[in-house]
Amino acid sequence: MADENIVTLSIEGMTCASCVGRVEKSLKAVSGVSSAAVNLANETAQVQFSSPADLSVLTQALEGAGYPAVTAEVTLEVEGMTCASCVGRVERGLKAATGALDASVNLATETATLRYIVGATTPADLARVATGLGYPAKVKAGVDAEKADRKAAEISRLGRLTLIAALLALPVFILEMGSHVIPGMHMWVERTIGLQTSRIVQFLLTTAVLLGPGLQFYTKGFPLLLKGKPDMNSLVALGTSAAYGFSLVSTFAPKLLPQGTANVYFEAAAVIVVLILLGRWLEARAKGRTGEAIRKLVGLQAKEARVERNGEVVELPIDEIAVGDVIHLRPGEKIAVDGEVLSGTSYVDESMITGEPVPVEKSEGAMVVGATVNGAGALTFRATKVGADTMLAQIIAMVERAQGAKLPIQGAVDKITAWFVPAVIAAAVVTIAVWLIFGPSPALSYAIVAGVAVLIIACPCAMGLATPTSIMVGTGRAAEMGVLFRKGDALQSLQEVKVVALDKTGTLTAGRPELTDLVIAASFVESEVLRLVAAVETQSEHPIAAAIVRAATTRKLDIPTVDTFASITGFGVSASVEGHNILVGADRLMRRDGIDMGDFADTGAALGKKGRSPLYAAIDGRIAAVIGVSDPIKPTTPAAIAALHDLGLTVAMITGDNQGTADVIARELGIDIVVAEVLPEGKVDALKALQKQGKLAFVGDGINDAPALAQADVGIAIGTGTDVAIETADVVLMSGELTGVVNAFDISGRVMRNIRQNLFWAFGYNTLLIPVAAGALYPAFGVMLSPVLAAGAMAFSSIFVLSNALRLRWVKPAVATTTPPQAAALAPRKTAQAA
Repeated sequence: MADENIVTLSIEGMTCASCVGRVEKSLKAVSGVSSAAVNLANETAQVQFSSPADLSVLTQALEGAGYPAVTAEVTLEVEGMTCASCVGRVERGLKAATGALDASVNLATETATLRYIVGATTPADLARVATGLGYPAKVKAGVDAEKADRKAAEISRLGRLTLIAALLALPVFILEMGSHVIPGMHMWVERTIGLQTSRIVQFLLTTAVLLGPGLQFYTKGFPLLLKGKPDMNSLVALGTSAAYGFSLVSTFAPKLLPQGTANVYFEAAAVIVVLILLGRWLEARAKGRTGEAIRKLVGLQAKEARVERNGEVVELPIDEIAVGDVIHLRPGEKIAVDGEVLSGTSYVDESMITGEPVPVEKSEGAMVVGATVNGAGALTFRATKVGADTMLAQIIAMVERAQGAKLPIQGAVDKITAWFVPAVIAAAVVTIAVWLIFGPSPALSYAIVAGVAVLIIACPCAMGLATPTSIMVGTGRAAEMGVLFRKGDALQSLQEVKVVALDKTGTLTAGRPELTDLVIAASFVESEVLRLVAAVETQSEHPIAAAIVRAATTRKLDIPTVDTFASITGFGVSASVEGHNILVGADRLMRRDGIDMGDFADTGAALGKKGRSPLYAAIDGRIAAVIGVSDPIKPTTPAAIAALHDLGLTVAMITGDNQGTADVIARELGIDIVVAEVLPEGKVDALKALQKQGKLAFVGDGINDAPALAQADVGIAIGTGTDVAIETADVVLMSGELTGVVNAFDISGRVMRNIRQNLFWAFGYNTLLIPVAAGALYPAFGVMLSPVLAAGAMAFSSIFVLSNALRLRWVKPAVATTTPPQAAALAPRKTAQAA
């Protein structure tokens, strides 16, 4: 099977839920595309595809659907080109780069001009492609401004169009509506400029509104309508055209209409355009705020660094740093990229990444992470990861993927919106027919008003925004609290979880055990046993082994060299040291090898009841010692367990400890289910058994937890664990604290509640107001809904949904951690609790 690629495309022209459905349908129709998730809130599509699909085919499909992918042009300054073959090599390499659509290289100016797909790549990534070919390149100064300001320019454009439309529509509104509201104004207009002149003025100004700021509705709406794929623009185009066309006939050929029906609705057509443009402008501003978290994360990056180049240390933008570059770091500076320390000693504040407030010592061989802050020392380090490979870039990518995700709940919305717009058009036709047949005189006027009101009020903008805006704001706020949703659907899946299974070591506990007890058999010497056992444990990376080695080192014992060593998975280790055969492990290892433990079995059981992990050592076939090791419980763990219970969850603990030790810890923490003495390969079976009680979330951090994280319905990885565990998880906690699990459940619940509120409003609004717009209240109350009010209500509907989603920006952590989960730069300044 061909390798699958995942790309995020920025898309132009989407305005409502029906647009989303159309874009998804066109992308999924491309051969090789396995999935496509379109997000109206951030106007992107996440596409998973393999051959024969490629980016050019995807962009062609979007172009054909009427929603082109956003492209941009960038100029690179390229060094080292000397001849035509250099030009050809650079050009071919750039054209083959992911996201690049075309490239043109100029030897004379030493530049490369590229057209690329926004979202699929960045100018800095393209520059790295040329650099990787052996031709150092950098982005020409100033070209990133277009991309950075694209949203701002769109907001500015919509604001300008709204203002122009409002200035043109205001006289129309005053002339027509003022005559109905202000006593005597109708007579004053007739005496001064005359009724017909008034209508001609309204016609001229309305025409300017429709063919100027409102032209976009017609150029997009009518072609899609003719293709049988109407969208929101089609509804607006139909509604305003009906009002405008009827008014046109009433003004210039009133005799064509039944007597008494020649009324004008120019103000309806003009003001509808104004209100919808106003709604889109407010939407664009609100959408900009939904991506605040990503901008804050990006803002954490250093802008430049002091890099060794040609024997000199020069200031360079981080986009120009390459893997292998040597970087000089001064006290107090922000680290530019991930790397390995070459020289110097300092303490680095890594709270932005780990959530731990205590600075970490860094010296030769230590790894440093981009965007963390150096302390008082000076360091020199070699760049190991740059650009999209750095940890911060991966965090940003993770948040972006989650924000673009499509939850299962969206499936129902998609099914409804697929037929919604055609149904609205049908409803408008039926409404006009009913009024013409059964309506009072002048029936045609009533029919036009009701039909236009139905078309305008039913635009499904709010439906399309209901889910993605909540996801964007919620996952962004979660990232600020140190909770990263690698898979967006985990937001919904967490709410279906009944059981939370926790790995003990490193999750419930600190993950750094200490030697607490050493009981020696009568014929052995304590220091001799400890030095031999410590020698064996130097070969193991297990935390308990490290505790024993630390104890021997603290006592300044001479630790001998190990001759042979073997790890016995799930049991312990065996080794040969200074001619002695040594076994160190659980009681089951002693039984397996026929070692008589005598009273030491009871001693070990007693240690277990105290919450120690008993370990047994045998030397030359005889029991030599019982070792008690305790891994202290993290300070925040009891509060986190209590909070999980308050959420109605069953809490289970899975551990390799013996049953006695596990039971002591479970009693201390109030854990409901204990699964002890589990071998690493047995975790998956243990989870399968627990899954019989309902959907299950598993929390772990070690490499042995990767299969368990994959088996669970929702895998939650402690971010301080291994990369393997994180890659198999659905949710990653940046802090090592268990409180992050509670915060993950809490933010998930709040997001889902917010989505349901939005969907209730979006669907309830349409369900209730379409009949009102059609004239359902007229028989009883004599009330008709003006198309102008319909346009205002429609715009308000979208603004309500966006405003409701933005409340998630102020959610506070459900359980406070002992440390800030993200840098202060990420935390919002206000802290109003969201409902």
